[in-house]
Amino acid sequence: MSSTQQLLLGEGAGSSAPVFIEDVFSCFLYTGNGGTQTITNGIDLSTKGGLVWLKSRQAVDHALFTTNQGAGTGFLSSDRTDGTFSDATALTSFNTTGFTLGAGASGWTNTSPQPYVSWTFRKQPKFFDVVTYTGNGTTNNIAHNLGSIPGCIMIKSTSTTGNWAVITRDGGGLMFYHYFSSSSNGLNLPAAGTGPYDSTAAINSTTFNAAQLQDTGGSTNQNGVTYVAYLFAHDAGGFGLAGTDNVISCGTFTSNGSGVASVTLGYEPQFLLCKVVSTSDAWQLWDNMRGMSQTSAAQLNANTDAAETARTSATPDLRPIVNATGFVHYWSPQATRTWMYIAIRRGPMKVPTVGTTVFNPYTATLSAGTVVNTGVNPDLLIGKYRDGADVPRWVDRLRGYATATGGTMPELRSNSTDAEATSTAWTFNWTNTGFTIGNALNGLNTIIYSLRRAPSFFDEVCYTGNNANRTLEHNLGVAPELMIVKKRSSGSTSNWCVYAASLANNDAYLFLNTTDAVDFASVLWNSTAPTSTVFSLGASTNINESGQTCVAWLFATCAGVSKVGSYTGNGTTQTINCGFTGGARFVLIRRTDTTGNWYAYDTARGMTVLTDPYWFFNSNAGEVATLGSVTTVATGFALNSAILAAINVSAGNYIFLAIA
Repeated sequence: MSSTQQLLLGEGAGSSAPVFIEDVFSCFLYTGNGGTQTITNGIDLSTKGGLVWLKSRQAVDHALFTTNQGAGTGFLSSDRTDGTFSDATALTSFNTTGFTLGAGASGWTNTSPQPYVSWTFRKQPKFFDVVTYTGNGTTNNIAHNLGSIPGCIMIKSTSTTGNWAVITRDGGGLMFYHYFSSSSNGLNLPAAGTGPYDSTAAINSTTFNAAQLQDTGGSTNQNGVTYVAYLFAHDAGGFGLAGTDNVISCGTFTSNGSGVASVTLGYEPQFLLCKVVSTSDAWQLWDNMRGMSQTSAAQLNANTDAAETARTSATPDLRPIVNATGFVHYWSPQATRTWMYIAIRRGPMKVPTVGTTVFNPYTATLSAGTVVNTGVNPDLLIGKYRDGADVPRWVDRLRGYATATGGTMPELRSNSTDAEATSTAWTFNWTNTGFTIGNALNGLNTIIYSLRRAPSFFDEVCYTGNNANRTLEHNLGVAPELMIVKKRSSGSTSNWCVYAASLANNDAYLFLNTTDAVDFASVLWNSTAPTSTVFSLGASTNINESGQTCVAWLFATCAGVSKVGSYTGNGTTQTINCGFTGGARFVLIRRTDTTGNWYAYDTARGMTVLTDPYWFFNSNAGEVATLGSVTTVATGFALNSAILAAINVSAGNYIFLAIA
């Protein structure tokens, strides 16, 4: 029985609505304004409750707020041993779609124009819970609603100065740690089952015993002292349509003598907290909004007020590299060490139903520093200048920034066999609803496509070639119908190889960067169709050369959102029904029975009988104006051979990608 059938029958996830990671966790970037600011991240804190953790990306302390303590009552700091900091103007309300900040007397939460990151954790069984209690100095069982045995518990006194106690799992047991102030990083690890600490009796799926978690410093249960505890689940299921998907994992990993460790989670993470357990070292905080990519990452430390540090692609370095099923962690000291971690799954998990949530075309004459709000949290940007010749440029979040200081992006050009190179034309900063343009686009008329990764619509996989038949895992959730694959490595040229299910041959391929006709070779796709979990590669030097880095973009048909398909030209006019209700906003067309260009149309520039320009993905030529060669209609798009014969030649075979 499918998960969808289980949902309809009230099985799997039960009769309640399914829950997805995007419902309970958000990493949101913002810039302080020194006044009032509402952060809309889609997380219901007002009725569900939870934690908001804020940090300036400059050298400023952390600030943690919980609904248990209430808005306007103050906060704790993970890099300080102090009790509650009283500041009624820091966070002024918890909302159904986020939270509201005031000016903040402390200056830790909304100082203009500092850049900030916020991590929001909503209370949800099998994900996260917050409880407050008063210590009694003796047996003290504290109830919680996590609905599973916690993988990690963080406890802090709110009424007095004291250390942060952090209890996290190690296989079947639990270990005990401390957050220390920025001047004294460290670790406290009593043996399980000895003294007051007893991992086997202290914690279960409904309670934890604050007395049995007590260390000699009294960090969890001093008589009369008030505490707050944050509880994180571990691989407890509870999410997705069937209610069985994991979204949070807690545990340990061991780096090898080169400082490298590979961790399998079963999903791609968007947030990581990592700490060496055997030495005094920083509690590393990473997330994909600030950068956790193939080339660079941005590090904050949970136990210090230090400014964000950029980590680059030097190997080994101190940073994680994420993949479809987990992450690889690099550590520059190059030594065998055991680490603890908390990992949270990347979203969205929910299949999109509206195209504007995952795709938007944008055109404007831009000026330096323009903040482009497309309503999409972008993973991939494709664009070019409209006025005259310019190369089509591809930049994305997963490949990351090209330099340690951020901003400059490694771009690929779909009209060229060139390797990835630092963009000399575009620089970006990512936001939660778009991106910010750098100086190089100042005064230029530009078209940019903004795409978000989402199940059934679009996914991306970065990998290193091995010159052998292989499969690679992806998170599209359905079998890809269109795959675009390119070698990235510096100094290594290659074609952009395209797989299209509509060609009905697992040896067939096209090149995105040329007009070449379809060709056939088993060496590309290993004569194997992709599945809902993997795609196959042969030993092609174009896309699987040993030691060379590569990237694959995967697309599929998503009902009402996207359509990957084919049609036969009729030499006049015809409508291509994509199953949409509001028409196509983007169409990419390629003829396959002979040579042909890759035609791109979009509604930002116009898809009407009055204005309908196109440009080529495979060329640096400027856009060409037409009066209705491809137009949007309610169910998809329409073709008119009288305006442009090439897109609808009688008996010609075509493939297309359309997005609503």
